[in-house]
Amino acid sequence: MARKTVLVVEDDPNIAELVKHTLDKNGYETTVAEDGEQGLALARRVRPDFVILDLMLPGMDGIEVCQSIRRDAGLASTPVIMLTARTDDADVVLGLTVGADDYIPKPFSPSVLLARLRALTRRLRMGGEPGDVVKRGELRIDKGAHRAFVSGKEVYLTRTEFRLLTALADRPGRALDRPELLDLAIGEDVFVIDRTIDVHIASLRKKLGGCSNLIETVRGIGYRFQDTW
Repeated sequence: MARKTVLVVEDDPNIAELVKHTLDKNGYETTVAEDGEQGLALARRVRPDFVILDLMLPGMDGIEVCQSIRRDAGLASTPVIMLTARTDDADVVLGLTVGADDYIPKPFSPSVLLARLRALTRRLRMGGEPGDVVKRGELRIDKGAHRAFVSGKEVYLTRTEFRLLTALADRPGRALDRPELLDLAIGEDVFVIDRTIDVHIASLRKKLGGCSNLIETVRGIGYRFQDTW
């Protein structure tokens, strides 16, 4: 079985070496970039399975790198874990809004990093069987290919956004509360704040454009997918 590839974008050489050593020792193939521009160039060339991205980078910061990854059709669904010493809610929300799948505050232990990577890997394996397609009006979701289309045009979603969409679309008419959506789409190993689901839903609705109204807010509970269209 081919080893999973991880791109680490981190300007602190001590942290970068710790992460690389930990990942290499546990069966990953790790590439390191020391700034945002180099990290983005390597991401486009290497096409890694995962990106571990520091928020505070010289030049192009982690937010800009993540935004560029999400705008790149070949990288848009690549899982991104952000590392940062800034753990204010506003910073976490910003990271999630631009497409990060998880957020690990510094300082962190190697075992926590490995647990987060393994949690993301489990989520990837739960993506659906080939040929498993859900159609809801102008929205088409191909769970096996991990692709979504609105009116025939592909919409590029993060892993978390895609899992949220399928969790809702598979249960039309049913109100799902935030804890349930967290469990279905993100998992209990992920660092979360109170607004995590709301941030992801807002981003998902924006990307769905004319189909955004398929996701309804259920006040005091959470969200549901329209059962008629």
